[in-house]
Amino acid sequence: MSTVPSADNTADLITTAKAWLDQDPDAETRIELDALIRAASEGDSIAIGELSSRFNGRLAFGTAGLRGELGAGSARMNRVLVSQAAAGFARYLLGAQAAAGNGSDGTSSAPSIVIGYDGRKNSRVFAVDTAEIMAGAGVRAILLPRMLPTPVLAFAVRHLDVSAGVMVTASHNPAVDNGYKVYLGGLDHGSQIVSPVDGEIAEAITEAATGSVADLPRSTGYETAGEDVLDAYVAATAALATAPAAPVSVVYTAMHGVGWETARRVFADAGFGEPDVVAEQIEPDATFPTVAFPNPEEPGALDLAMVRGTAVEAELIIANDPDADRLAIAVPVREPTTDSATAGWRRLSGNEVGSFLGWRAAERLQAADEDGTLAASIVSSPALREIAREYNLDYVDTLTGFKWISRAGGLAYGFEEALGYLVDPKKVRDKDGISAALDFLALTAELKAAGKTLDDHANDFAMRFGAYSSSQISVRVSDLADIPRIMAALRQSPLAEVGSVAVESIDDFSTGFGGFPPSDILRFWLAGGARMIVRPSGTEPKLKVYIDASSTTGNATERRAAADAMVAELDAGMRDLIAAIS
Repeated sequence: MSTVPSADNTADLITTAKAWLDQDPDAETRIELDALIRAASEGDSIAIGELSSRFNGRLAFGTAGLRGELGAGSARMNRVLVSQAAAGFARYLLGAQAAAGNGSDGTSSAPSIVIGYDGRKNSRVFAVDTAEIMAGAGVRAILLPRMLPTPVLAFAVRHLDVSAGVMVTASHNPAVDNGYKVYLGGLDHGSQIVSPVDGEIAEAITEAATGSVADLPRSTGYETAGEDVLDAYVAATAALATAPAAPVSVVYTAMHGVGWETARRVFADAGFGEPDVVAEQIEPDATFPTVAFPNPEEPGALDLAMVRGTAVEAELIIANDPDADRLAIAVPVREPTTDSATAGWRRLSGNEVGSFLGWRAAERLQAADEDGTLAASIVSSPALREIAREYNLDYVDTLTGFKWISRAGGLAYGFEEALGYLVDPKKVRDKDGISAALDFLALTAELKAAGKTLDDHANDFAMRFGAYSSSQISVRVSDLADIPRIMAALRQSPLAEVGSVAVESIDDFSTGFGGFPPSDILRFWLAGGARMIVRPSGTEPKLKVYIDASSTTGNATERRAAADAMVAELDAGMRDLIAAIS
């Protein structure tokens, strides 16, 4: 429960807000903040509470960069905070380059950075601020030519051989959010930052935040990348597939994001033609008017695509999230149970898509007589481990996030259940919803040419590797303190059973486990080989529970039924337990 600050604290709060206002270059947030300061000065408790929310703390910079609600204040995403982040990151890059001593005479050449942005509110503004501050600090800055998908930025870090990259995006977060995603080139090969680099950058940002952003040196001498960067990405991605032997009718949605232009070119260049589209969602729109959350995982997010798919009798729905680094797939079901236009469709889970693409990656390696590593986050389906075992490939479990998956040695393919897939690590070291879409489209076309469906493919998978089932429970909270409270309760009173299924052992990652660094994760091993993982979300105010089970007994139908039944019991039991704790 929040409380109104005391009179002394309110005075300090107003002083802090005024100092922020004095350096804010954004007219919109200046008006917003000025109104709050005036109201708080007159004793308005709501305004005082709002100022407290915005200034008691700072939006933390971490391995996910920055992500938060737009608005004035140190705990919001705005031009002051982004300018401080850019200045701090520039300090870090200059220091790292100087320490490296890359020049033949022992001196360092200037570091370099490429900056991209999506279609969210202020994305281009934040990107230009970053470019100007980087250039002003002596960093060679290159701005992508216009709003483009995150995978294009990740590709550009390696393609342009720069020291770093920044993508201004909040991915699939609500419309009120924006974010700042950071990549490193060189020996990091265009992967997102990880510890301890995130801490070093955060320290540099803190140092940069001691002065006014109005005093930061800026320069308009940054470069703007040419169309050749996008052309190179499209060509490299389209080369992943050959023209289909059988055409596939597809509906595509960009979820009001920036994926369409690039995806359209990739599909066409690969010989798959142009899909039908969800017209209401195909162009960038920062308000995301047709979805409550622009996340293809959310219930209802694909409804318009399913309606369109039904109307045109499509065989496949492809959905990218707003920055096109994630992919959702929906397929027709053979026997709709109602007359609803969405009832004839089923969205595949991230684990299903990830397993199919992982099998495909293993087949490619085998055909090329190559070794490689398959990798997945620990919360993703164990199916990929079994694929790797069957094909005698290396397998790596990682912490959640592609910043970890992309760093697996010898990586040939990686995925995470949250709709993230990396099918071409030689090109991009981050999840890529466009290349994954093409790979899945090619799989569908190949199956059709062979007289098979995705259902047939799922049956073949179940008989070769076992049937795998999964579910996820997402508990969205209004008070962030609820998450550590629930995690603490699960640690203090360890579960003995979930539903009627006995818990056989528990792995607590809080102090590190099995080579993993300390993380707020609990992993439960249950009777029958089932698994359950509980952790806080890294990007949203949610507690997440991941449930997995498998079966290798009986035919494909029996195997799936057994795995589904185990997951259903664990899902129901865990929901009851969390409700009781909450």
